Amino acid sequence: MPDLAALLAEHTDISTDDRRWLAALVREWGLLADTSFSDLVLWLLDSGGSVFWAGAQQRPNTGPTTLEHSMVGDTIPFDTNGPVTAAYISGQPVSSPIGEDGAGAVIAAVPIIRGGRSLAVVELRSNRDHSRVTNALEDCYLDTSAVLTDMLWRGVFPTEPASDPSSSPGVADGVIRTDNAGTVLFASPKAISSYRRLGLGNELEGSNLRAVSEELGRLETVAKGQEDAFGRRPQEVDIEGAEAVVRLRILPLSRPGERLGEFVLCLDATALRERERRLTTKDATISEVHHRVKNNLQTVASLLRLQSRRMNSDEGRAALREAVSRVQSIAVVHEILSATYDEMVPFDQVVDQLLLMVGDLASTTGTVTSRREGSFGMVPADPATSLALVVTELCQNAIEHGLAYGSGVLTLTAHRDGTHLSVYIANDGAPLPEGFDIAATRSLGLSIVATLVADMGGTFTLADNIDGPGTVATVKLDLS
Repeated sequence: MPDLAALLAEHTDISTDDRRWLAALVREWGLLADTSFSDLVLWLLDSGGSVFWAGAQQRPNTGPTTLEHSMVGDTIPFDTNGPVTAAYISGQPVSSPIGEDGAGAVIAAVPIIRGGRSLAVVELRSNRDHSRVTNALEDCYLDTSAVLTDMLWRGVFPTEPASDPSSSPGVADGVIRTDNAGTVLFASPKAISSYRRLGLGNELEGSNLRAVSEELGRLETVAKGQEDAFGRRPQEVDIEGAEAVVRLRILPLSRPGERLGEFVLCLDATALRERERRLTTKDATISEVHHRVKNNLQTVASLLRLQSRRMNSDEGRAALREAVSRVQSIAVVHEILSATYDEMVPFDQVVDQLLLMVGDLASTTGTVTSRREGSFGMVPADPATSLALVVTELCQNAIEHGLAYGSGVLTLTAHRDGTHLSVYIANDGAPLPEGFDIAATRSLGLSIVATLVADMGGTFTLADNIDGPGTVATVKLDLS
């Protein structure tokens, strides 16, 4: 199924800024679908002008859908008798009831006006029974949807900041309507229950929402948007009481030259806040563990370095130097993990530090210029340590054997294509010995590389550089 970005790119000439606006609309238009009890379809005029493409679709969470199948990617003709075309041409909302006595499906088409022209059309389809008597909650929804539809047409909906699907309140969580002075005109049962948990003893309707909220707990702004023409701004606010936390998403409502109060979505966020606190504590603990592992590894490296200085055997000192590099390469990964809460490693930072380390290794016998080309991107923490060891071993091998601990150039090139990673480590030193067979090598470093790469499901080759002197080690991995 095509997505909005693909349809915009393939079938329209809409500007980048207008594409962002449409993407923001599709992120937020669930609010309009829920309050209007309608399915929404975003229609985009093809660059050829003969058909409209369905770029996105939204079903309501508050009622049954009128569209059983996805319409994304479908087309309708450019027909001046149809509501979508009529709205697009006129720049005015068009309503078209279908059925008898007001029952059945109702189609409303609302043009999206940007830069003085119709950008797209939002179609609202509802099969709500208009003959049925509505209750207070439905009246609140429908009144709000009428205002949101007008704001959509005028280009002031969606508002910023954008909602967060994982934490922002939705229509089903509880709603409150206020007038211009902030007095509560209506509060749904769920909203009232949330305020009861904060300790509300009086009626919420008829009270000033901000005054009541400040009385019941400490207000903390979670996200804040830009002020509108009336000096108000959409925002998310947490009310933290002694026993509960309630999150409000506040949306100012308006018509041209007239402020209509606010539509407030209300969520009992007590469990959400507790989960956030636990995650923060967990992240801090993991970060501290990585920090301590890094410190312990650096201590081990220092002890090995001290031991190497006391050895009389050149072979023993060389072996300990290699062990120090291996320990330090692992420490670098943990050092970077200790500074992030993600289980993803910005691996370019790791490689840059490793190249400095191997450069120091050769500094006593020659001058090695090392550089990185390309980017590794973000690497999952699980393979990051193994990959760091692989890079360290191959760089050391290039300095020890390719450059014979002399001077030269070491180039590490990374190419990332999605989850596929290719790494090339080249030097401009000596070629491989005649008859070299990597499977028969007795080199501990190359054996470590071959084992680690195999464990990661990748491939490893070492060959002469066909573009010049020296050798090239190639590692290819799938990091999915």
